[in-house]
Amino acid sequence: MSTELPATTPQPATDATNSEPARELKSRVAGKGDLLAIEALHDIAFGPGALTRTAYRVRERQPMVSPFCRVLYDGASLVASVRFTAVSIGGRSGALMLGPLAVAHAYANQGYGRRLIAEGLAAAEGAGIEIVVLVGDPPYYERFGFRRAALGQILMPGPVDQARLLIWQPADAHKALFTGPMTGAV
Repeated sequence: MSTELPATTPQPATDATNSEPARELKSRVAGKGDLLAIEALHDIAFGPGALTRTAYRVRERQPMVSPFCRVLYDGASLVASVRFTAVSIGGRSGALMLGPLAVAHAYANQGYGRRLIAEGLAAAEGAGIEIVVLVGDPPYYERFGFRRAALGQILMPGPVDQARLLIWQPADAHKALFTGPMTGAV
């Protein structure tokens, strides 16, 4: 993956094949009208087995969109989407779960996913969110300030690779320790 600018400064993406900036596409908060396009992108990106993952158990019966979810379109075509779901950890609110992040194959490795993550985290920080959790690849998410959760700190409702359980907390935030089972907030 290419080097990306800091998460707090969304910039035009750079085409992976040359140093020319990719087309500037506008992102926005996802809404209910985006759900069919998001589902179609997820089906292509992850296949039907994705719904069996532990992270989906946390998202069950939760709103499909939140003020932190982002989408990016090229005309009428959905290019990328990222979901942030309100969760509680050990019965404590003020937390989000990031994912899934999906980018259409034709737009991969151009910075669009990274841009949506940065925008979602900036919105979370502005809203006073204290922690964001995800299950993902550390080398990819560390650029945004994610780090591994302490072993046993956050318990998910099924198996999860603890080395991929990552947390992010705003730099200026009170570093409250969130511990215990993670469940959907609603």
